[in-house]
Amino acid sequence: MNDADVSKQIQQMVRFIRQEAEEKANEISVSAEEEFNIEKLQLVEAEKKKIRQEYEKKEKQVEIRKKIEYSMQLNASRIKVLQAQDDVVNAMKESASKDLLNVSHDHHVYKRLLKDLIVQSLVRLKEPGVLLRCRKEDLHLVESVLDSAKEEYASKVNVHPPEIIIDDVHLPPGPSHHHGFFHHHAEAHGPFCSGGVVIASRDGKIVFENTLDARLDVAFNKKLPEIRKWLFGQVAA
Repeated sequence: MNDADVSKQIQQMVRFIRQEAEEKANEISVSAEEEFNIEKLQLVEAEKKKIRQEYEKKEKQVEIRKKIEYSMQLNASRIKVLQAQDDVVNAMKESASKDLLNVSHDHHVYKRLLKDLIVQSLVRLKEPGVLLRCRKEDLHLVESVLDSAKEEYASKVNVHPPEIIIDDVHLPPGPSHHHGFFHHHAEAHGPFCSGGVVIASRDGKIVFENTLDARLDVAFNKKLPEIRKWLFGQVAA
């Protein structure tokens, strides 16, 4: 083999090696490109997922805040409605309390009522001796019906007439007409009594409050569901 053939063969080997190197370099480049693209896609998807999760989290927080705000507004509205209903009911009771003041104005009717209240109280206590307390302005009316009340009670329950001692301490008077009823709430200007009696056992262990105000409280509380239904069309819980 002459020098020309050797040179030619060497050149072919060089070309072959160079071609293989180029092909290998291309493979490496393509593989690297693919890995880069895959990694880039994974990073993009991871960021997308993170953004979606953040958005969903914020969306849930917004929904929760909306629900809380709606619930607070609803509760505030309910409280306002209930307060308005209570104001109407209280105004009705206050009006009834004001009307109680007129009961004692008709002495003939009130005298008969006092006797009935005393008898009812005696029947409730069934004590041989009691202490009676009334308003100072009602004292003469109470004294005038005391004997007939004792006799009526004794006849009703078939016992001897009880001993009734009128207490030196009196029930508070009715509210001053000079200042008007609505300016004389008990908590602001001291207690008041529209009429009636309080009877207790001698030892004070049993007390029956049979004042007009106490009877109004009992009747009003008993009828309150019906009153609310009549006023507002539903029975309040």
